[in-house]
Order: sequence, then C-alpha cells, then structure tokens
Amino acid sequence: MHIVLSGYYGFDNDGDEAILYAIIQALKQFKPDARITVLSNDPEATSKSYGVQAVNRWRPREIYAAIRQSNGLLSGGGSLLQDHTGIRSIPYYTGIMKVAQWLKKPVFVYAQGMGPIQRRHNQWIVKRVLNNASQVTVRDAASMNLLKQLGVSRPIQVVPDPVIGLDCTAFKNEWLEINQVASPIIAVSVRDWPAAMDFKKRIALCLDQLANDGNTIIFVPMHGKLDEAVSEQTATLMEQKSYLVPSSLSLKEKISIIGCADLLIGIRLHALIFSAITNTPFVAISYDPKVDSFASMCDQPVIGHLDQDNWCDKKLLQSVNHIMKNADLQKEKLDSRIRSMQKHATHSFQQAVTELFTGT
Repeated sequence: MHIVLSGYYGFDNDGDEAILYAIIQALKQFKPDARITVLSNDPEATSKSYGVQAVNRWRPREIYAAIRQSNGLLSGGGSLLQDHTGIRSIPYYTGIMKVAQWLKKPVFVYAQGMGPIQRRHNQWIVKRVLNNASQVTVRDAASMNLLKQLGVSRPIQVVPDPVIGLDCTAFKNEWLEINQVASPIIAVSVRDWPAAMDFKKRIALCLDQLANDGNTIIFVPMHGKLDEAVSEQTATLMEQKSYLVPSSLSLKEKISIIGCADLLIGIRLHALIFSAITNTPFVAISYDPKVDSFASMCDQPVIGHLDQDNWCDKKLLQSVNHIMKNADLQKEKLDSRIRSMQKHATHSFQQAVTELFTGT
C-alpha cells in the first residue's frame, strides 16, 4: 500500500507536524509495510524527521508522479479548506485532490476543519471536488454542517483530530531538568492576532500574579519563530521571571513539557490538544470556533475571545486558580473525556483506511 499525504506540512508548525506524525504512526501501526509519501514544503526535513518519502509540494511534476504511483491520497487534517488566512489554500488543496481524481485514485478527506469559505467560487470548488471524494471526514459538527450547506451530498462523518489518537506516554524531555524548572508549572501558548485589545498585556498581568503565587511560567511556542517572537513580547510585559522553550525543540519534547505542567493557558488549538492528551488541564483563549468546540468536548473553560472584549486578566486568573485548586477532579474529568475520544480516533481511522484501500 502506497499512500500520499497532503496537508500543511513542512512549515515548522507544531500543530500540523503533530497531525502528520499521528497519521504516519497510525498508518504504520495499521499496516507496517505501508509506503508513505508526504507533500512537504521542506521535503528533506520531513523525510529525516519521520522516516518517510517526501516530495516538494510546489513542484507539479513531483506531485503528479507521486500520486500516479500511489494507491490513493489522504488529505488532512487541519484547516485546509478555508479562505480566511489566504486566497490560495482552497485552490491548492482541492487541486491536489483533483489530480488524484483525474488519475482515478481514491481521495480520503480526513479530519479536516472546514471554513470559513466566504468566496462563492471557492464554495463551488469545494462542493464539486468533495462530492467526488471517496470518503469525507471532518473534526467537528460545524464543519459537517458547513459542507452540507454548500451542497456536499456525500456521507460526512465527524471524527476526532488525528493528534488525539497519539500515544505520547514515551515522550521525554531534558529541558526542564537542565533549566532546573521548579513546580508548579504553568505552560503558556500564545500566537499573534490582529485584536483590538492588548491581549498580550492582559495575559502578562495574569502570569505575573501566578508567578507571585509561586508558579513557574513557561512559554511553549507552537509555530517556530513566529510564536517565539510573540512569547518574547508577552514575557517582556511581565515583571516576574519566565522561561521560554526554544522553538527548535522537537515535537515530542514540547508535548512532554506540556505534560509535565500543572496547567496550560493556551490560544493555539494544538497546544490545547497536547495538553488534553497528556492529561494537563487547560484554560483556553479563543480566536476561532474550533478552539471553543475542542474545549467544550474536553469540558475545559474558554475565558474569552481575542475578537471580543469579554475577558480580562482577573477573569483569566480566577479560572486558572479554580482549576489549580481542584486539580485532581479536573484531571479525572479530562482523562474521562479524552480516553473516549482516543478510542474513537483510532477506530475511525483504521475503519476508514480499511474501506478506502481494501486490497491494496
């Protein structure tokens, strides 16, 4: 079996790299001799990191050859089919799917978060291409409803984010010990956002109080130098000491560090997912409905939104302190929720791949 993987891979984004790693691990567990080719922005790094073949996602001839030689295309997960962050995402990813369909290869749309899709032409493209996909699965009900509104008539299944099925029990890090980081630890994941409010200042005020109360603050950047810069900006606004995890640390090390924390304050979706799969309670600050949806599934609080002036440092501090005071109960509640999602993630992936690539 030879499968081509298409997604936002090779861009130094830990969330998408975790998706890729989770899919590769699930495929290898399901079919150890599977041949995997990844369409990557950095083929050399992808191949070295995951032990798979990789081709340049911007070279049509390499893409065509890889798909032609494969048994099918898996597109996902992540938020690929949306036109909020740029005009090229939908034409690019549906174009890859269309190449596979021209070559009569099955296309598996896997665990994607759909939308927003605002341009009418993009709505038409998504409808046309996904109606010719072999299978379509999404990561939340809102994505399913959007596709139905667009006229996607194929059966659509809601499945967990691939990262939820990741077994991270063996992940380790030496960074905490090397830096002699003392417990209790508050991990923080921030990202840049064009908000009207100074959200970094609000977070910094809360973190100062948490540090005053004896907690160690650690920033964990999820998207390379971009999140590292925002983390540094937020730390600069603090009066108390904090730590910054190097963006160059491996995916496994970052997951391990979050797993060693007592709580995560997070904006990035996959920081919240890393927190959940390591049974670390979290408080979310939302920038997208996908954050609200995941927090709701985990029964963890969203204290406000970056696009709404509906929260402050005091509200954030109150939520963090409440969870910290009820840590055992919060961990038990989170563990119960995530175990159910992990079983679903594993089962749904294996079932879909079995049906899609039967006999290959």
